[in-house]
Amino acid sequence: MTPTYRSDIDGLRAIAVLVVVIFHTGIQAFSGGYVGVDIFFVISGYLITSIIVREIEAGEFSIAKFYERRCRRILPALVVVVIFSLVIGLVVLHPKYLIELGKSAIATALFSSNFYFYHESGYFEAASQLKPLLHTWSLAVEEQYYIFFPLLLMFIAKSYSRKYAVWLIILTLISLVISILGTSLILRQHFI
Repeated sequence: MTPTYRSDIDGLRAIAVLVVVIFHTGIQAFSGGYVGVDIFFVISGYLITSIIVREIEAGEFSIAKFYERRCRRILPALVVVVIFSLVIGLVVLHPKYLIELGKSAIATALFSSNFYFYHESGYFEAASQLKPLLHTWSLAVEEQYYIFFPLLLMFIAKSYSRKYAVWLIILTLISLVISILGTSLILRQHFI
């Protein structure tokens, strides 16, 4: 079952790319680059959820095929980026930074670079611009979503008579509360 083409989705993708590119120019007036990443997360979440629910409803969903499609879409480019970064790193980086690059490459391969870079000091400092794989944090978040969310939707379909909206609203509210509490805790730790 092939989803129909959505020009509005492509328009949102274009806006997201533009916001991220402008952010990386370093112009102070355009400091909202993470909004572009958020737009990508929303688009991806919407599309993937729609596909999974449609396939579950039609009795055609296969978790193995879903993961296989995600791997075919993401892994080829990711492998090229990681290998290229490591090769260039061997040539231009001091051994200390090469070790850091190696650690970030392992975290990237395990789709956990968001946790790795979060626990490194200086995540949002200027030095972060010198970390070749820093951008993979957003890919890690997306991959974690791909790993767990289909399982959640399958559980809802099987256990709760396909009442996706009810459970997704409940989980969204729980997530929002955790996010607010977590942000408050982090701000207190860093600024008090």
